[in-house]
Amino acid sequence: MAVETERIPARRRRLGDRLAVLGERDFGWFFTGYTTSLLGSSMAPVAVAFAVLDGGGTGTDLGWVMAARILPVVLVLLAGGVIADRFGSRRVMLGSDVLRGLVQAVFAALLAAGRAPVWAMVALVAVWGIGEGLFMPAFGAIVPGLVRREELLADANTLLGLSRSVATVAGPAAAGLVTAVWGPAAVLLVDAVTYGVGALALAGLRLRPPSSERAAAGVESESMLDELRSGWKEFGSRPWLWITTVQMGLFNLLVWAPFLVLGPLTAQAGLGGARAWGLVMGVYGVGAVLGGLLMLGRRPERPLAVATVAALGWAAPSAALAAGVSLPWVVAGALVAGIGSAVCGTLYTTTMQRWVPAEALGRVTSFGALGSFVLGPLGLAAAGPAAGRFGTDTVLWLGAGWQLAAAAVVLAVPSVSGRRWDEGGAEPAPEAGAEADPAPEPVG
Repeated sequence: MAVETERIPARRRRLGDRLAVLGERDFGWFFTGYTTSLLGSSMAPVAVAFAVLDGGGTGTDLGWVMAARILPVVLVLLAGGVIADRFGSRRVMLGSDVLRGLVQAVFAALLAAGRAPVWAMVALVAVWGIGEGLFMPAFGAIVPGLVRREELLADANTLLGLSRSVATVAGPAAAGLVTAVWGPAAVLLVDAVTYGVGALALAGLRLRPPSSERAAAGVESESMLDELRSGWKEFGSRPWLWITTVQMGLFNLLVWAPFLVLGPLTAQAGLGGARAWGLVMGVYGVGAVLGGLLMLGRRPERPLAVATVAALGWAAPSAALAAGVSLPWVVAGALVAGIGSAVCGTLYTTTMQRWVPAEALGRVTSFGALGSFVLGPLGLAAAGPAAGRFGTDTVLWLGAGWQLAAAAVVLAVPSVSGRRWDEGGAEPAPEAGAEADPAPEPVG
């Protein structure tokens, strides 16, 4: 049943109204812990990289360590969604924070003792990646339960997105300073402490037990495979959901991965090298912060349509690099992309949380995250060879053109362009034997 909410035009909402979600007890508590742990998490990759290199490791060793963190995330995502729906997001996130905090504490101790060979680093970051893979679906599912007033859900996601954007800018900078003065071990110790703060915040939440939600939904005890199948049914029965997931997956393959690989090469060749590329990525982070501030207190009438239009911004920096324009234009493109990323991410996340049943949200989130990111590593690996075969400019132009074409196709889907805030809450899953939009077949 739709929840009636007071409609306040975004342009007339005061700052206090836009920050009202912080007055929600559980959300305010969670926001503090999450922001603290996020800052530590954004510092850690810098420390890990220098830990490998300072210990005599090679570029190949660093690649192994980086891959050891990413691969477990992908492998654990789907199981993480099932576990979050079965045992509750808070418990899963609490366990994940404790696990990752212990990993970082052990890592810091080994570095401080001078006993951190590459194989040990690989093992530790792999466990760290498992924790992240469990955390991500649970995080997507917990937010609606933290906000009592539905009209504040978008503001909650906006503030969480702002935290991520600020941490992306501030974390690496702080890590560089701490690493230079005290070494990588100090950064990892700080990260371990911030995970502890996040765990304490999660322990203080007062959420309804997951068993009551499952009982209310009439969900009987199922095997993990059965729950994955039912989660896939929830995911695939909503065209707006799986179509936008496919869009994001191909974006990471064709647009963002080539930009991240070929951008530094282009900057090195003609824009000013590492300093210029650092400026581009720094301004991208600033744009994400500005986009979050822009979204605070606003609920567009057609959220998915606005999100899809905002995603067009990601074409700007790739097109600027491909066109060979001067650095200020590339920086301006990165600013546009950063703003678009914040708007797009907030609206997609809020739409999923609003229209997917709470008892399936962890599994649906895991399918969405897997579909969005699984092709990213392939794009990173293929960008260099593709540029060598077809030319850097061609690959970047292809990405920019794809982003424009994909947005046009997605906007032509009625369930995307026509979805409105006032359509009501979560959609029920199709009943057995009922007609439903066909779900996409799983790959592989």
